[in-house]
Amino acid sequence: MFDGFKLEMMDTDEVQIRVRHGGSGPPLLLLHGHPQTHAMWCKIAPRLARDFTVVAPDLRGYGRSAKPPSTPDHALYSKRAMARDQIALMRRLGFERFCVAGHDRGGRVGYRLALDHPAAVEKLAVLDIIPTAEVWRRADMKFALGYWHWAFLAQPHPFPEKFIAADPAEFYFRHPREIHDPEAMADYLTCIGDPETIRAMCEDYRAGATCDVMADEADRGQRRIGCPLLVLWGARGAVGKWYDVPAIWRDWADHVHGGEIDSGHFLAEEAPDPTYDALRAFFK
Repeated sequence: MFDGFKLEMMDTDEVQIRVRHGGSGPPLLLLHGHPQTHAMWCKIAPRLARDFTVVAPDLRGYGRSAKPPSTPDHALYSKRAMARDQIALMRRLGFERFCVAGHDRGGRVGYRLALDHPAAVEKLAVLDIIPTAEVWRRADMKFALGYWHWAFLAQPHPFPEKFIAADPAEFYFRHPREIHDPEAMADYLTCIGDPETIRAMCEDYRAGATCDVMADEADRGQRRIGCPLLVLWGARGAVGKWYDVPAIWRDWADHVHGGEIDSGHFLAEEAPDPTYDALRAFFK
């Protein structure tokens, strides 16, 4: 999937992270979504590596990366904690300042990176999301029926874990699996078969309903994303149908660009060519 890339486990200040990196040029950090791994970038990363040094980790709790214990406040799975991992990881690779692209949960880590560590993020792209606090503020019947997993996964341990463990593949991949690269899908299925991964991914959503919202609300009207921001969303997905995506992001960022891609939710896998074109043009 990633010719010429190196795959290794790297220690950050807090956890061990599985990371694949390769290419040459300015550093570009690629952050994956739920319930995937860094392998979701396999159709795009090799092309981006022609122009960038591409770094694609598994987020903490996901894939082969470390899965810290659960805590009552869920802070070890906050996007703030995941952002700290990425700062430490990039410094280990020799990069103090870099560009970031994040899909889904990775996009949430990305914008938290830009808010908490503005000196580190040169440009940011977020794929198919609006800020976490904005999602919860706007939650309605459409959201409850369409994105019910947000509330389900955030339920206290071990309620969702027990249901998911009965058939993880059916729970996470009810959509057509052929949109995913076969090798990437094999990586996803292997990782979600681990009960610790299921627990950690639920912790991610518990953090999303608690400390992540609190972090966003503390920043609302106080801190803004100052770097250029590219916002992409799938024309056939829910985000663009439910929200005025650019308008929402303009409340959080000074320089918002972007638009829709002819895709569902999984832009980098369903529509790799236009997604690559948009990312390359923005980061160049």
